[in-house]
Amino acid sequence: MTRTGLILLIALLTGFTTMAQNDYLDAQAEANEKIYTGGQTHEVKIFPQKFKGKTPKNVILLIGDGMGVSQVQAGYTANKGKLYLENFKHVGFANTSSADKYVTDSAAGGTALSTGQKTYNGAIGLDVNKNPIKTILQDAEDKGLATGLVSTSAITHATPASFIAHQESRNMYEEIAADFLKTDIDVFIGGGYKHFTERKDGRNLVEELEQKGYRVEEDINTIKNIKDGKLAGLTAAEHNGRMDERGDMLPVATNTAINILSNNKKGFFLMVEGSQIDWGGHAGSTIYIVEDMLDFDRAVGKALEFAAGNKQTLVIVTADHETGGMAIVDGNNETGMVKGEFPTGSHTGVMVPVFAYGPGAEQFTGIMDNTDIPNRIRKLLVGN
Repeated sequence: MTRTGLILLIALLTGFTTMAQNDYLDAQAEANEKIYTGGQTHEVKIFPQKFKGKTPKNVILLIGDGMGVSQVQAGYTANKGKLYLENFKHVGFANTSSADKYVTDSAAGGTALSTGQKTYNGAIGLDVNKNPIKTILQDAEDKGLATGLVSTSAITHATPASFIAHQESRNMYEEIAADFLKTDIDVFIGGGYKHFTERKDGRNLVEELEQKGYRVEEDINTIKNIKDGKLAGLTAAEHNGRMDERGDMLPVATNTAINILSNNKKGFFLMVEGSQIDWGGHAGSTIYIVEDMLDFDRAVGKALEFAAGNKQTLVIVTADHETGGMAIVDGNNETGMVKGEFPTGSHTGVMVPVFAYGPGAEQFTGIMDNTDIPNRIRKLLVGN
């Protein structure tokens, strides 16, 4: 094969990988997916509002990708008027625009939430001049805290990547995977196994992770029983499937990460992403959104359960942006029925909610910018 032909083949294969990663952008819901008729609900507990001190030892940041107020309302209605989000007494709103667009993407939105700086759409952990920016996860590492990431997408996808990687494009999945080896992150659980193994540079990052002392596992049923050590849970070749395929992967992974990270006596920082609320918005599917909102709320419940017992943990729930412009045009709190309409299959520029529980929660009320969230976390958790 000629050099030109080889370059074209590599470009073509890279394009296929990128398309596979972004299939959800082109998904189209059937007409009957606009109505969620009701289904299984989960019990919601109300936890005490008693905490130790004014600053947290631990921070758990949960990001519902694409989650606006309508998505929260959809979950609230589908669960018959109850969500774990009711535990949050401090509530605000965040603007989400990026440095170059009124409507952000998940890479710029994730970078704003991880670094406290706005950047251009598509950037992962870089500023507008393409210089690396230190993330709150890396700040926590430097202070000797344990750190973790959990996601229902590939762990190399835009939002989780923004907390650990520094790359010019969100589509540089293999380069993002390699950035995990440059950190001392304790736990990461999500899809993306092939970005660590089936690589154009020939490296096997799973073997390299094992050499660094990580236990690498693919089965969530094995992962959920791990209580200590360094863990790389790579639960899918690329993204994890929808709820009927992945089951309770997100709340289980959240609980597992908390169990491991809480062994560190200095404290920890954990980011948990409910990725596929966004994908339901792209598809214009009320059913998809409701399924993943309820899944995300169960993960929020795991965080709250730990925080209520620990009394030194700040739990923050927010979103990187809203997706779909979701409007709820009908619903029923008794049956759980929700009917949604979607004027767009893209992101929107509306504010997103911010919920806070625990020591320091009062810092996250009112209208703020998305960059305020990590800057306030940084000040509370690591003191700068």
